[in-house]
Amino acid sequence: MFDFDKATLDSKGATITTTEIKQEPDLWQETIKIFKQRKSELDQFLAQITQNIKQPVRVIFTGAGSSAYVGDTITPYLNLHADRAQFRFEAIDSTKLVSTPAEYFEPNTPTILVSFARSGDSPESIAAVNLAEQLVEQLWQITITCNPDGQLAQHAQSDANNFVLLTPIQSNDKGFAMTGSFSCMTLSALLTFDTISLIQKETYVTMISAMGQEVIDREAEIKKIVDLDFNRIIYLGSGGLAGLTREAQLKVLELTAGQIATVFDSSMGFRHGPKSFVNDHTLVFDFVNNEIYPRLYDIDILNEVADDKIALQTTSVGIATDNNFVGPNFTFKKGNDQLPEAYLALPDIMFAQTLALFTSIKVGNTPDTPSATGTVNRVVKGVTIHPFTKEG
Repeated sequence: MFDFDKATLDSKGATITTTEIKQEPDLWQETIKIFKQRKSELDQFLAQITQNIKQPVRVIFTGAGSSAYVGDTITPYLNLHADRAQFRFEAIDSTKLVSTPAEYFEPNTPTILVSFARSGDSPESIAAVNLAEQLVEQLWQITITCNPDGQLAQHAQSDANNFVLLTPIQSNDKGFAMTGSFSCMTLSALLTFDTISLIQKETYVTMISAMGQEVIDREAEIKKIVDLDFNRIIYLGSGGLAGLTREAQLKVLELTAGQIATVFDSSMGFRHGPKSFVNDHTLVFDFVNNEIYPRLYDIDILNEVADDKIALQTTSVGIATDNNFVGPNFTFKKGNDQLPEAYLALPDIMFAQTLALFTSIKVGNTPDTPSATGTVNRVVKGVTIHPFTKEG
């Protein structure tokens, strides 16, 4: 797909999505350049918040759909590696914040609402911001978006307590499914809150960009998996990579318009019922963690499913260490086992995006416009936002 000419891609309805996946490694390099340009402003913004607060500030990562899964992917890592004396991190979908705000917003708790948005025009994203401003007494915001002209970015411009961090302009995906928008927003948030040095961050971005290029260069290996006779896909993982499984399975669901059934879960949680989903037409993938302890559970479930001989194929995706799955694998050659899970998530999701792209073509769908009925849209429509009062 990545080597096809435009005419061929046009004939498959896949030009936009293929191009947007292919450019991600370059966009990650651009993302860290933007971060470096804004770093001093961002550091000052955060310092002004924390210097007068005598408790850890609550940080809520929010968004809808793929934008929500950014928070699911990075929160476990940041709760371990960010400044816990200053911040406590939570991932809460904007759909939850909007539908049941009293259950999530804490009026007396100093809060930073970090909104992730590709377009910045989704009704839930805007409503979540409005509700936070209505309900939380000490509120600051960081708006991480791909669209400078979206309503979220425009709303933030007039608010000194709202810092807008834009991702590269090309990450504002024109395709139906979020690809570069997801990965660039993920990286932007990581760079913002991770306490490792800037030099180390640059090293990680260089590494994941090389690993992303591997996905492009090794697309034939992914295509070989897609050529198998399957109609179900399962994604598993641990820690932040368990959060990433939500986004990975969504790419398949979106790009095939539901023609391929999907399930996601944590490596340990999978045994508790969801394993019933496996049959002999099922592909099982596990994003294996680089951390020694959670990786034990990733390898355990891979071995268990393989030994049960209930799936069509069981595949590990990740980096080789001293403990590896002996079965089918997509092992990155350019990374090393020191790469943290939250950064590893970016090349991992490129693998999943590419597999979903091939699967969409396989089932006769058009990846750029996968919803033939038009009932599912790039920017959500048909949402009624009801007024909220503190009385309910």
